[in-house]
Amino acid sequence: EFTPHDRVARWLDEHAFDAEDTVMLRRVIDANGRSRAFINGTSATLAQLRELGEMLVDIHGQHAHQLLMRPDAQRELFDTHAGLVAEAANVARAWRVWRDATQAIDAAKAHERELQLEREKLAWQLAELDKLAPQPGEWEEVSAEHKRLSHSANLIEGVRGALDALSESDEAMLTQLGAIVSKLRSLADYDAALGDALASLEPAEIQLQEAVYSLSHYAQRLDLDPDRLAQVEMRLDALHSTARKFRLPPDTLHEEHAARRAQLAALDAAADLGALEAAQAKAWDAYLADAKRLSKARAQAAKALGTAVTAGMQELSMAGGSFEVALVPLADGGPHGLEQIEF
Repeated sequence: EFTPHDRVARWLDEHAFDAEDTVMLRRVIDANGRSRAFINGTSATLAQLRELGEMLVDIHGQHAHQLLMRPDAQRELFDTHAGLVAEAANVARAWRVWRDATQAIDAAKAHERELQLEREKLAWQLAELDKLAPQPGEWEEVSAEHKRLSHSANLIEGVRGALDALSESDEAMLTQLGAIVSKLRSLADYDAALGDALASLEPAEIQLQEAVYSLSHYAQRLDLDPDRLAQVEMRLDALHSTARKFRLPPDTLHEEHAARRAQLAALDAAADLGALEAAQAKAWDAYLADAKRLSKARAQAAKALGTAVTAGMQELSMAGGSFEVALVPLADGGPHGLEQIEF
């Protein structure tokens, strides 16, 4: 296991391996001599295992100089010397964007039928939810209203009974308490010790008055409304049956409505070949712009490096020798630019 540095992380991304906090290289050889290679648990070729391994471990020995013969090593040395590491990283990033756009097109074409079936399913579900139009918190509100309306007769009877006992009957609590408070006020003129009892009863009288006002206001709004009860029951049944059809809790219908709308939009985007191809073309143009800038900078640096190294060779008993950095064009470009660098 190794901890990846930036160069390794870029390599993993370019070759579609998971870029984790650690890198695990594994080679398994069975009893018949067949071998398999793995990078972070994903199957890999031996060439990929070797290439990544050389990035992770420096091997010092009589053949270490042979690493300089590898094109990727020459490219990295050259870009580092020329101060073009950031520019090269931009090109690699733009290449990955184009690669991902290309893979999205390939996936859309390969799974066109599956995407169409999934889209039809989502479109049907969304049509059902659009028709229902569930609102935030509606299940709780409708359930509470249904409970109130279905028990309205009991509520009316209970509230009226409470009002009668508190303020409307001949022996109403508020009337009796008012008489007691009035009597104690007059008696308190004779003995101040009654003040404590009076101080406790006066707030109670006020609270009873407020309770009577609140209950009276509630009773005025409370009414038997069979039509409204029928409407609420229909809405409650619609919410419940739709939730059962989609196998969802009824109180999540609004969130699921929004989620399915987003899923359908994402599926439409994934299946829209025109939009995907436009994104691919845009990504390729961005890649070419970055790659051409890098090529221009490399050409200037290659000429300067070749001149400097050739001059140095003349002072090292290598008279007549020359050093050249060749920029060999690639037919289709790649993650490292439009050319291969060779010394």
